[in-house]
Parts: sequence; C-alpha cells; structure tokens
Amino acid sequence: MAEYEETFTTVLMASGLTKMAARVLTCLFTTDSGSLTASQLAQRLQVSPASISKAITFLEGQSLVRRERDERRRDRYVVDDELFYQATIASARANDQLVETARKGVALLGPQTPAAARLENIARFLDFISESIVRAAEQAREVLHTRSQATTQDTAQPEPDRS
Repeated sequence: MAEYEETFTTVLMASGLTKMAARVLTCLFTTDSGSLTASQLAQRLQVSPASISKAITFLEGQSLVRRERDERRRDRYVVDDELFYQATIASARANDQLVETARKGVALLGPQTPAAARLENIARFLDFISESIVRAAEQAREVLHTRSQATTQDTAQPEPDRS
C-alpha cells in the first residue's frame, strides 16, 4: 500500500500539487471513510499540524477537499465524488476569467494589432475549452451518479417471493 500511495502522490504532484497537498489528498482518497481530522492526518503522515493546515487551506481553495464538523465539533476534511466535479467547474470558471481579461486586452490594444489578434485567439481557445470542460463534467457527473444508483440497487437484497 505504501508504494501505491507514493505513486499516487507523485502523480498528483505532477499535476501541480505541492508534495504535502498531494500527500494529504492521497491519504484522504485511500481511507475508506474519505474523511479524516487534521490530527488524524498529522498522525498518519507523521507531520506537524501546521503542515496539514497549510495543505488543507490550499486544497480547499482548489475545491479538492471539503470541511465538515463532526458530532464532537471537530473539523473533518472530506473527499467524495462530487468534489472532482466542483474542482473541474472551478477550473473552467478560472478559464472564463482569463477569457474576459484577454478580451479586455483586445479592446485596449485595438483589434487590428498583432497583440490583440493573439489575445483574441487565446480568448477563443480558452472559451471553447471552458465550454467543453463544463459539458464533459456535467456528462461525467450524470454517469457517475447513474452508476452509483445502479450499484446500490444491484446490491440491495431481493424481496422474498410472496406468491
């Protein structure tokens, strides 16, 4: 299991996460509950609570973890299927801001300039990508929820035959 966790952490780091954020996310993904407290994370990863706090702050900002309060009023950090959808939508919205900023540059520089043409191409490209990402995320979310419901129904105990 440790080798797998190291591989998963490395892949997450290659996608842009810091080492500690990747370690925390890997820890949350590979625990059955998908939820741990900061204390549990610090203990499992053998790092300081401050390291966990910094990583969690970053991951929350990226919509990759969600904070919940448990019955003892402790913060628990949660990962679930919905978080990847939320993170993907947040990424598409960040692209939308780039599109808007590029188009402001087009207006500022004048549409006939080479720089404005470059900015317009950036805006058109990112606009297309954002729309495609949102559409794909919506479709994937439907498939994920449909599969979850089908799995739940498949594992339900059959009703006894009452005929």
